[in-house]
Amino acid sequence: MESPIFSYWWVIVVVICILLYKYILRFLFGMVIVPEDRIGLVTKKFVLFGEFRELPDGRIVATRGEAGFQAKTLAPGLYFGKWFWQYEVNMQPFVIIPEGKIGLILSKDGAEIPTGNILGQRVDCDNYQDAEKFLNNNGQRGRQANYITSGSYRINTLLFQISITEMIRIQESMVGIVTTLDGQPIEPGQIAGQLVEGHNNFQDFDRFIKNQGNRGLQPQVILAGSYNLNPWAVQVEEIPMTEIPIGYVGVVISYIGQDGHDLTGVEFKHGNIVQKGFKGVWLEPLGPGKYPINKYIMKVEQVPTTNLVLNWASARSEAHNLDKNLSTITVRSKDGFPFNLDVAQIIHVPTTEAPKVIARFGNMINLVSQVLEPTIGNYFRNSAQDSDVIAFLSTRKERQEAAKFHIKKVLDEYNVNAVDTLIGDIVPPESLMKTLTDRKIAEEQKVTYDTQKKAQETRQGMEKETAIADMQKDIVKAQQSVEIAERTANATVKKSEGDATSVKLAVSAEAEATKMRAHAEAEATKARAQAESEAIKLRASAQAEQISLTGNAEAEKILAIGKSTAEAYELAVEALGGENFTRYKITEELSKGHIKLIPDVLIGGGANSNGTAMEGLLGLKLMEMMDPKKNDGPKKPDDSKK
Repeated sequence: MESPIFSYWWVIVVVICILLYKYILRFLFGMVIVPEDRIGLVTKKFVLFGEFRELPDGRIVATRGEAGFQAKTLAPGLYFGKWFWQYEVNMQPFVIIPEGKIGLILSKDGAEIPTGNILGQRVDCDNYQDAEKFLNNNGQRGRQANYITSGSYRINTLLFQISITEMIRIQESMVGIVTTLDGQPIEPGQIAGQLVEGHNNFQDFDRFIKNQGNRGLQPQVILAGSYNLNPWAVQVEEIPMTEIPIGYVGVVISYIGQDGHDLTGVEFKHGNIVQKGFKGVWLEPLGPGKYPINKYIMKVEQVPTTNLVLNWASARSEAHNLDKNLSTITVRSKDGFPFNLDVAQIIHVPTTEAPKVIARFGNMINLVSQVLEPTIGNYFRNSAQDSDVIAFLSTRKERQEAAKFHIKKVLDEYNVNAVDTLIGDIVPPESLMKTLTDRKIAEEQKVTYDTQKKAQETRQGMEKETAIADMQKDIVKAQQSVEIAERTANATVKKSEGDATSVKLAVSAEAEATKMRAHAEAEATKARAQAESEAIKLRASAQAEQISLTGNAEAEKILAIGKSTAEAYELAVEALGGENFTRYKITEELSKGHIKLIPDVLIGGGANSNGTAMEGLLGLKLMEMMDPKKNDGPKKPDDSKK
C-alpha cells in the first residue's frame, strides 16, 4: 500500500513551483520581471554564434551585444530570453536628485576628451538615461559639463557615476566672482577672459564652451540668487558689493579691456584716462551707491568730494584716517629756538577732477604723503626761519593768510582745491616761555601798581570831596536857615500889608453893600408912601453917611496901623541891619512857641571875637523878649530881707 505522503506529491510540486516560479520561468524561458521602482542593469556573460564577441579597444560598455556590461538597461516590466546562464540582471533603484541639489555626471566610458579640455561636452542622451545613445553619439569619457537637476532618473550606473552637490546661492548685497575651469586659453596680456553671452550665468556651461569662452577669471559676475552651477566647471567666490557712501565718488581703474584713447590731452602726462570699458582710469566716476564690482579685474578708489580736514597734530586725527601718519610740525626760528606748530588744512577734490587725482597719485593716501605733507611742512619751516619766535606769535594771522595763498597756488597744479589753512597751537620752547611769562608778569605787576596808585589818588580825592561835601551840608543848612528867616520876615511884612488891604477892601465892600441895601429900601419905601419918602430918605441918607464915615475912619485907622508897622519894620531894619532883623524876627516867632533856644547867660566873644557891641545889645534884647517875667522890669529888692 502506498504511503499517504507520496499520494500528495503533486501538492509539494505545486508549492515548490509557486515559491520558485521566478527561477523556474527564468530557467525555462529566460523571463525577468523588473519592478516599477527599479531598472535592470544587464551583464552579458558570453555570446552565441553570429554575435560580436569582443568589445572595441578602450570600451567597457557594450552597445552591440558584446559580452560585458550592457549599455541598454531594462525598464520596469516583463522580459524573456534573459537566461541566467548567459545574462546577469541586477535591480538598481532610480537615481533621485533632491530639491536644491544637482547631480554631477562622471562617464566611465566614451570617446576621448579633446586635448586641452577637462569636461565632456553634452550629447543627446535623454539626461544620461539612454547610455546606448550617449555612446553612439560620441559622448566623452570623464566628467561631464552638463548635470541633472532635481528629480528621478533611470541612470545606468555601470556607465555613469552620479555625485550630488548643493546649488550655488549668492546672498543679498553680495556678488559672485566666477572662475571657469575649462574653455579657451586667455589672450596674452589679459588677466581675465572675454565677455561671453548666452550661457545663462554659466549654468549652461556647454554653451559657454561652444561660444569660445575662456578658462580662468571671468569679467562677468553673478548677483544674488540660486544657480545650478557645475563645480567641476565653475568656481564662485562670494564677496560684498562695492559700496560708495554719500560724499564720495568711486574712480574705476580697469585692469582688462583694450587700450583706449587717452582723453586728458598732451598736457596731462600722469596716466591714461579712458572711456568706460577700456583699460585704464575711467573718465566717469561712480556716484554713491552699491555696485557689483569684480575686485580682481577692476579697482574702485573712493575719493571724498566734501571738504576734507587734514590735521598736522599728534593728538588728533579725523575719521577718514588720511592724516593718521601726520604729526605736529617742528620748526626752528631765526634766533635758533625750535618750537612745535599744529596746522589744519582743508581741501576739496571736485568730482570732475577725481579721475585726474587718482591717475596722478593712485589713491588719496599718496596725495597726502607725496604733496600735502612736504608742501605744508616745508612752507612753515621756511616761514619760521624768517622771524624769531615772538614775531611769529605776534604775526600769526598774517602768516596764516600767507600760507593759505601759497598752498592754494601749489594744490591748484594737482587738481585739488585748497579751501583754508589754519594754524592751531603754537608751543614755543619752555625756557623762552618762562622768560616771556616772567616779562609778562612784571609788565602786569607794573600795570597793577599803576592802577593801585591811581586808585589811591582817586580815593584821596574822594575823601577830600567827601569832607567838603559834609561841610557844604552845614553851610547849605545855615544858608537855608538865613533864607528861611528872610522869607519869614518878608512874609510877615507882606502879611501885614495884605491884612491892611483886606480890611480896607472889606470896609469898602460893606459900605457899598449897605449903600445898595439902603437905596433899595429907599426905593421900596418911596413906593409905599410918598409922604414919608422925604423923611425916610433923610434918615437913610444920614445913616448911610454915618456908616460911610465910620467905615472910612476904620479903614484909615487900619491903614495907618499897617503903615506905622511897616515903617517900624523899615526903621528896625535900618537900625539893626537886614540880617540882624531877620534873626530877631526868627527868634520872636520861635519865642511865641515858648521854645528855649539859647542859654540864659550870653557868652561874649574873646579877644579874637569879631562881634560888635550891637550884637551884644541884640542878645540882651532877645533875652528880655523871650522871658516874659523880665519884661515887667527888675524886681524891687525885698526890704524885709535887709
